[in-house]
Amino acid sequence: MTDDALVTADWVEDNLEAFQDDDSDFRLVEINNPTVTDDSDYTPYEEGHIPGALNFPWDEVFTDETERDIVSKEKFAERNGEAGIDADATIVVYGGGRVPNWFALFGYWIYKYYGHKDVRVIDGGKGYWVANDYPLSTDEPDFTPREYEARGPFESVRAYKDDIDNAIEDGLPMVDVRSPEEFSGEVIAPEGLMETAQRGGHIPGASSVPIGTTLNEDGTFKSADELRELYADAGVDGNESTITYCRVGERSSIEWFLLHELLGYDDVQNYDGSWTEWGNLVGAPIETGE
Repeated sequence: MTDDALVTADWVEDNLEAFQDDDSDFRLVEINNPTVTDDSDYTPYEEGHIPGALNFPWDEVFTDETERDIVSKEKFAERNGEAGIDADATIVVYGGGRVPNWFALFGYWIYKYYGHKDVRVIDGGKGYWVANDYPLSTDEPDFTPREYEARGPFESVRAYKDDIDNAIEDGLPMVDVRSPEEFSGEVIAPEGLMETAQRGGHIPGASSVPIGTTLNEDGTFKSADELRELYADAGVDGNESTITYCRVGERSSIEWFLLHELLGYDDVQNYDGSWTEWGNLVGAPIETGE
């Protein structure tokens, strides 16, 4: 595993002073989707967050809902700069929800798409932090604005429809990270969330590796050896170009992180169009069942 991509809650606690220092190059960023609050263990930012953490809502900071696209390079740079982040900062992201770091790792993926060099994620996310009684605060930090220069975009981490077409034609591995019920076509979206596609099922040739299979009981990620075995069983060994996808690209960013950042598989892309795009395309091939 990459040594610095994943950090422990203990490591963050040991560095809390730096994360709260206006002059420091350490910044904590909490990333959640405020509309997804159905998890009983979910703690909204306003009710408690890691001391020094900035609040970057997923829908406001990392997406363009009008375009149904990721945030523009200009707006991304502006939001980070206003919050006191520059391109040299060590950024640690985390989040909660029904899946640990559900939206936080989409934010991580966007930081990498725009070329931020030092981004990390807290293993287990906010749920692990809260469950293990690490300190929380309701104070919102007010850091001095800085100039943030985004780079890229670096398209090597992102997949588009044409890449899916090529993967189907060439028999390249694709990882569907959704639930088994979504993969089979029994349901189109997770319970409680809006159905965003006309049809259910999965992309032909895709393997099902639900997010839950990558996690330990406490919400932390399984070991590198366990993850390699899990993906090998799904036909993914890092020797071929691999694409991850889900419903709108957030859950699949988690497994993109595992494959690309933790296991070090070089050629991995996240298809953020995901099932919302593919399941609505006229004439796009779809398979149902297991």
